[in-house]
Amino acid sequence: MNSKRLSVIVPVYNGEKYIEEALNSIFSQEGDFEFEIIVVNDGSTDKTEEILQPYMDQIVYTYQQNGGPPAARNTGVKLATEDYVAFLDADDI
Repeated sequence: MNSKRLSVIVPVYNGEKYIEEALNSIFSQEGDFEFEIIVVNDGSTDKTEEILQPYMDQIVYTYQQNGGPPAARNTGVKLATEDYVAFLDADDI
């Protein structure tokens, strides 16, 4: 059976309280797909980047000046390399 390839785009702005739980919810998914996780830090001024450090070898990470969720999602789409794209807000699981 062929696996599907999925880019999961996670825009985050000052998400230090939730980003780790959101990432772990992606890592815990089961199914017939492979995925890349693209985290777009949309100008966070909290400890979001510090919290993401242990995940840097498991995610695609980029930082940009704050432009709002649509701009962060668009950046993520530009970085996506897989067949399908999904979005997960940084405070969702």
